Amino acid sequence: MSRDAESGERTRKVDQGVEPTGKFRVYFGAVAGVGKTWAMLDEGWRRYKRGSDVVIGFVETHGREHTAQQIRDLPVVPRKVVDYRGTTFEEMDLEEVLARKPEVALIDELAHTNVPGSGPHPKRWQDVLEILDAGIAVVSTVNVQHLESVADAVQRITGVAVRERVPDWVVRRADQLELIDSSPEQLRRRMLHGNVYPPEKIPSALTSFFRYQNLVALRELALRFVADETEEELLGFLVARHPDIVWDTAERIMVVVTATPGVDEVLRRAARIAVRAHAGLHAVYATGDDARPVSKQTLETIKHLAEDLGATWHDIVSDDPAPALVDFAKENQITQIVLGAARSSRWAQLTGKSSVLQRVLRFARQSGIDVHVINRYGESAPPALDVAPEVGGD
Repeated sequence: MSRDAESGERTRKVDQGVEPTGKFRVYFGAVAGVGKTWAMLDEGWRRYKRGSDVVIGFVETHGREHTAQQIRDLPVVPRKVVDYRGTTFEEMDLEEVLARKPEVALIDELAHTNVPGSGPHPKRWQDVLEILDAGIAVVSTVNVQHLESVADAVQRITGVAVRERVPDWVVRRADQLELIDSSPEQLRRRMLHGNVYPPEKIPSALTSFFRYQNLVALRELALRFVADETEEELLGFLVARHPDIVWDTAERIMVVVTATPGVDEVLRRAARIAVRAHAGLHAVYATGDDARPVSKQTLETIKHLAEDLGATWHDIVSDDPAPALVDFAKENQITQIVLGAARSSRWAQLTGKSSVLQRVLRFARQSGIDVHVINRYGESAPPALDVAPEVGGD
């Protein structure tokens, strides 16, 4: 389920007079040891001292003395003891947390896999969702490697299998996502001082998962995830108040696709611009009633190239492509449009009729959108794609 769907569900509950879900806060970090659990307990203590009914649903200190000290006098829900395959485990007691019905529950390690038989759900994040749906606020923690979207990449980077995973939408559902950051140098110093792992584990950790290069990569992944969240929230705030303005909170590139010679060069140039700007790329193909038919094979070839270059494909049907293209750009908060220049027809030169290119330039200028005009191969150069020309092209 997407975050928008989750938000809609919460809104429906309020509209129907049903108790809304609790607020959800997640402390997010690159790796273990950056201080997520410490921050969670500190936040719980502050709320507790202000008079909120706060309980510890589950906290894992991993033997870290400074972290254990942060528990202080916070009430703790007794853990559930489970026997599994001859071994005793302790898990969060979901039923007891729900029965206690505190205002705030502190629940560590969102991606944790529950021991079979310990409760109704296999994953702790599912327990958290049930607690939230009961109207209880939750403060939790998670590391970037446990996100489903990046777990495989982390495994390739570090060579360590990531078995415990949480869907991205669960973390994105958080009302507050706070990054607990630490530089690789600082984290390795904390490791050497015994503040992360016991002494016997330190040498192997520093030469494997906690290698400097791994920590740099994991930190970058965490920073990007939080930056994307912040950019989405800022853009949503701005668009809600001024929907007619294109906000350049981040670059978003749109390339206009036509079935004319040289379109492959335009696509590749747009892709290079998007990569350099660390921006998403949208390939938009506009057609109308006056367009000359294009073979399905030709269009599929262009579409496959666009997708291979990392673009998202969009089809627009309009009798007047220029304003339709700019309207699409405004609706999708595009900051830069890329399109190819083609030689004007003799009829357009004689009649003074504006080309699609000229009109896109005019409409984009009025909307504050930058336009890149790419010179394409002329008639003397063979096209890279076997395409037929369109009427109404630029």
